Amino acid sequence: MDEESIVYTFFLIFAGSAILATVALYARQALLVAYILLGALLGPSGFALVKDPQLIQSIANIGIIFLLFLLGLNLYPQKLLRLFRQALPITLISALVFGLLGFGLTFSFGFGVVDALLVGVSCIFSSTILGLKLLPTTILHHRHAGEIIISILLLQDLLAILVLSLLHAVEQGQLQLSGILKLSIAFPLLLAIAYFGEKLLLQKLLRSFDRIHEYIFLLAIGWCLGIAELASVAGLSYEVGAFIAGVSLANSPIARFIAENLKPLRDFFLVMFFFALGAGFDFAAARTMLVPTFILATMLLVIKPVVFHTLLRRTHEAEQFSWEIGFRLGQLSEFSLLLVFVAQHSGVLSNSAAYLIQSVTLLSFVVSSYLVVLRYPTPMAVTEALRRE
Repeated sequence: MDEESIVYTFFLIFAGSAILATVALYARQALLVAYILLGALLGPSGFALVKDPQLIQSIANIGIIFLLFLLGLNLYPQKLLRLFRQALPITLISALVFGLLGFGLTFSFGFGVVDALLVGVSCIFSSTILGLKLLPTTILHHRHAGEIIISILLLQDLLAILVLSLLHAVEQGQLQLSGILKLSIAFPLLLAIAYFGEKLLLQKLLRSFDRIHEYIFLLAIGWCLGIAELASVAGLSYEVGAFIAGVSLANSPIARFIAENLKPLRDFFLVMFFFALGAGFDFAAARTMLVPTFILATMLLVIKPVVFHTLLRRTHEAEQFSWEIGFRLGQLSEFSLLLVFVAQHSGVLSNSAAYLIQSVTLLSFVVSSYLVVLRYPTPMAVTEALRRE
């Protein structure tokens, strides 16, 4: 792809995203739905204006690395330890219920065991991006609801990273005993490098030059990508390395500053990530999955809020509060889409199962975001009474 076509492709992606994002906001939908839809319209299965989505996908994967780095930055071990005690049983029990539901329905549709298992795993997660973007800032940072949602999402993200690591091991051919031993050594070694590197090097550099914001920005990116590269060399994934890099900086006094300043860069790459996912979507193949998609999406949209409500009530949370948390976590996740990409690249997921996960995820995004915007305080609520920044 030459320079002119790259500029033209970027023009299509970002000008088109701006237009569809405007439509999505008026329709009270999450912006990532617009990005996926744009990719589907402009990709090979649509108008074929973007003929090389693989290059965009390669660039867009950096967005997932930054997403996991920022998630790690928000993992404050001391503050969230108490909440994790409440969130851990909720996360594990709900994961078991959703996983079994997804596996059982997919297997009943005639898919193989491996496909059904991966679809079940994809049903476990709720969207971190959607869950946090539909939370008002005051609730996100200062209210019990924000703390509970973040705790559950972080635990789900840890499960997602574990699954991605296993799929990466399959792709690298390391899922034998020797490969597992290698990974079991590489993971704690990488943790130690990140921990001592932050203590002995980064803290000194940050204290010396904390007034130079450009330097902090560059240092944070270099740290994220450096640990990610080390993880890749050690046989882990870039995503795992980025998450560890973020966690190592979570207790730093300027972690919040780094997180806020990296968000625009993360969002830039995530636009391309979701565009690339849409560009890889095959409408003709997806049409064959309409009935399974509708059944699975409906079951998850109904059962997820009920399960979270029931489990939260068991921990003595209020009735209305429990329902709100349940609906805010009532969709699938961007990690479900990432799982599709990695699993297909590893050769363990069929195309039909991939289209099923993608379709169910997208449908759950649309319906869930509309229900949340209609009923609860969000920055893009339907009524002024519910609109909160």
